[in-house]
Amino acid sequence: MEKLKKLLMQNKFFPVLTALLCAAVFAGGHMFVTHGFGLFNEIAQAEMIRNGLETGDFSTPIGYCTGFLLARVMEGPLVGILDIGGSIMTGVGTGMVSLCLALGLDWVVASFLLSLLAGGLIGLVIGIVIIGVKSAMPEGMAAGGTGIMMGAGNASGRWFAPLIILSAISYSIPAGIGAVIGSFIFLKMNKPMVGGTILGALILAVLFPIAA
Repeated sequence: MEKLKKLLMQNKFFPVLTALLCAAVFAGGHMFVTHGFGLFNEIAQAEMIRNGLETGDFSTPIGYCTGFLLARVMEGPLVGILDIGGSIMTGVGTGMVSLCLALGLDWVVASFLLSLLAGGLIGLVIGIVIIGVKSAMPEGMAAGGTGIMMGAGNASGRWFAPLIILSAISYSIPAGIGAVIGSFIFLKMNKPMVGGTILGALILAVLFPIAA
């Protein structure tokens, strides 16, 4: 467990984590566009994409969601936390998917495999940018390490993990198993369980897309 903790805390491994997350979330955008469900986000963001599909105007989700992405990417190295909700679920799952559709890259969003590859590439770039910003910060300004979490980091966030586990189980068996494993690993590492819960659920849901 100590070796795993050291590996996960290394700067070179962080882009891998963000790549896996973004691959899963972008694939969720593919599911929503092609099948009408599966988006890793709130109803408001789903309606933004649906409205764009109906009107052909994706300016609202692109402007709103990519703004979140840029803000969270710049914020992550300073506070030591990457907010999944603002950066990846909103910025990538809604903003980047909408950007692809607006640019005429429908074939990327229409293919599950290409969605995974595109999301992984976007996540890799995000991770590299975050590490680059962190390295460029003056001594004493950047956080010692960049963790992963969901939400604003308040105390109520710790209670989300059991709810996410239940939601993951209702979505699919692999997602539920991944959520439980992820929460256990983060608990042993003294990290917020909600981050591990989301990571585990997303990774296994992508690797084993089996309906419950």
